[in-house]
Amino acid sequence: MKRLLYLAIGAGVGVAAVRRVTRAAQKLTPTGLAGSAGGAISGLSDSIRGFIDDVRVGMAEREVELNDALAGEPPAPYSSSGGTNSRRNGRSAP
Repeated sequence: MKRLLYLAIGAGVGVAAVRRVTRAAQKLTPTGLAGSAGGAISGLSDSIRGFIDDVRVGMAEREVELNDALAGEPPAPYSSSGGTNSRRNGRSAP
């Protein structure tokens, strides 16, 4: 009875090992390599598409912020040391 049990266990382990080796060998064939490369490329294109969508959403949000800023009150004039805005342009104030 023990011999039959060990025979069954050995056959099961042997079948599992053969199936694993066959899958690994299939991945190394030109067809298998092309399939895995295709999957990697599609994953990369999905990532790039997601990034572009995120950038577009950010651009739209920023555009709304800028439009709101332009529609509101104008900002206070720039003054670094009590001077006027005309000094920034290279002209002296009259």
